[in-house]
Order: sequence, then C-alpha cells, then structure tokens
Amino acid sequence: MAHSPVPHFTSLANALVSLFGNSAAVAHTDRVSGGDINKSYALTLTTGERIFMKANAKENVSFFTAEAVGLSAIAQTGTIGTPYVLCTGTDDGEIVGYSFLLLKYIDGEKKRSDYFETLARELVAMHDADTTPFTVGGKFGFLEDNFIGQRPQVNSSEVEWISFFRQHRLLPQFKAADRYFSDSDRNRNTKLLDNLEKFLVEPEKPSILHGDLWNGNIIPNRDGKAILIDPAVYVGHREADLAMTELFGGFPKEFYSAYREAHPLQEGYEERRDIYNLYHLLNHLNMFGTTYLEPVKSIVAEYVG
Repeated sequence: MAHSPVPHFTSLANALVSLFGNSAAVAHTDRVSGGDINKSYALTLTTGERIFMKANAKENVSFFTAEAVGLSAIAQTGTIGTPYVLCTGTDDGEIVGYSFLLLKYIDGEKKRSDYFETLARELVAMHDADTTPFTVGGKFGFLEDNFIGQRPQVNSSEVEWISFFRQHRLLPQFKAADRYFSDSDRNRNTKLLDNLEKFLVEPEKPSILHGDLWNGNIIPNRDGKAILIDPAVYVGHREADLAMTELFGGFPKEFYSAYREAHPLQEGYEERRDIYNLYHLLNHLNMFGTTYLEPVKSIVAEYVG
C-alpha cells in the first residue's frame, strides 16, 4: 500500500513533543522562499533539530496528506531520494488556523558533477519499479486523488493508459477551461480527445510518476544528489514525466542522454510530447489565466489542424 503510516496531529506543539520529546518546541522560525501555493519555513527546535514546515489554510490540509502519500510512494520504490515525511497536521493558531506538513530539513549543497546523469538513472529505476502496490482495479491511476499545483487531480483506475489520460487528465482540464474557448476551439478540442489513440501509445509497462517533474521540483541534498520534492504522483506512461522536464526550460542534454542510455524510449516520443504537456498548460490556464491560452490552442492545432 502507498498509504504511509505518517502520523497526523491536531496541533504543531503536540506534533513536536510526540516526534522529538517533551522539551521540543520552536525556538526560531525562518521563512523559506519558493512556491506560490504554500508558505514554507525552516524551524529550529529547542532540541537542536532543524525541520522544514509547509503551511496553508486549515481547510487545505488535504494538500499535505496527499503530498505525504505521494512522497511515501516514491520512497517505497527505493530508487530515488525524497524528503523524509515526519507528519501532517492542523493547528487552530493564535489568530487563524492552519494546516501543516513537517519534513526533515534538506541541507542542500552544491550539485555533484554527475548530478543530472545520476538523476536520470535513478528516475529510470523509479519508472521501472513495480507499480502494483499503487493502483486498485486497473493498471493506471493511484490509490487516491491528489493535486496538480492547487487544483484537484483525479486518479481513478483505468486498464488502458490512453483512456486514463483522456478521462482523468485532459477532459477535466478542458471542461474547467471551457469559458476560454470559442465554438471552433471546442470542436478542435473534442476532435483531439476523440482521436487520442492516433497520437498516443500504450506504454511497455506502467510507471510510477512524479507527476510534476520540472526543474523547480528537484533539489540537491547534502551529498549533492538530486531529490524529488512536491510530487503529484500517479501511475502512468513514463513519457509524461519526461515530457514535463522539457516544458519549462528543460534539463541539460546529459540528463536525456543518460536516461535514454539506461532505458530507450518508445519510437515517436517527440511526436507525443506536446500532448502530455498540454495537460500542464491547461492546468496553468485554469490556475493563472489567459497567458497560457495561445500555447494550449497551438498544441491542439498541431494535432488536429
């Protein structure tokens, strides 16, 4: 099971005492930059430990319980580094309530010389890992729904990858973005959805995916190796992870060379890449607005005219 035995607490104080002992409390708080969905802090405790806390509104605690399950699923493969999850919780707060996720603090050092090559090989190992613990009733999906950014991501199981990608990735995003499209746009969108089998292929085997794999979601650890953060985990086609690495700036060429050397891609990946990234561009359209409309329309036109 991907569900981890991560404890959940109803106050930060109780969490710290339970995890670190009766004398544990926050001695110092430093705000950490990065991310526009959650607030992040480095907490120095009275016991000397330093931990990482993500916080959000109390009603958004599911952001963190879902993230904990995703991180635990990746860790369960034993293939690639992720932050160690300490707990999730909520706190009524002195002024306003909040939810939180506590992780062991990552003291990131400079990247080792083979940072991206090692990341590629470990990512291949993750993509090749057994996925049967992470789906029920089908080969694709996940044990529970989660989030892509701040928007819900449905992970209902499907036997076929193309059906999963149509029903639980593209279709919900197109529906949410309907107000941005003209009638002719909608016709093209429907044509793409109806003809996905012409453009996508079923994978050689299902893969556990990070789900939101861009440069901002990998960081170096103390050993200078890459670890994965902020996942949107599900079981799918490994091409979807690879495609996203190319969407926002891309990774260095040595990453792609090392990945293909360790596990060559199915023929025609480059022709499928933009459809996978259409999901993320639609999600950005739904989160941030019309800046992403033209890229979305351009990709749809690329496949259906």
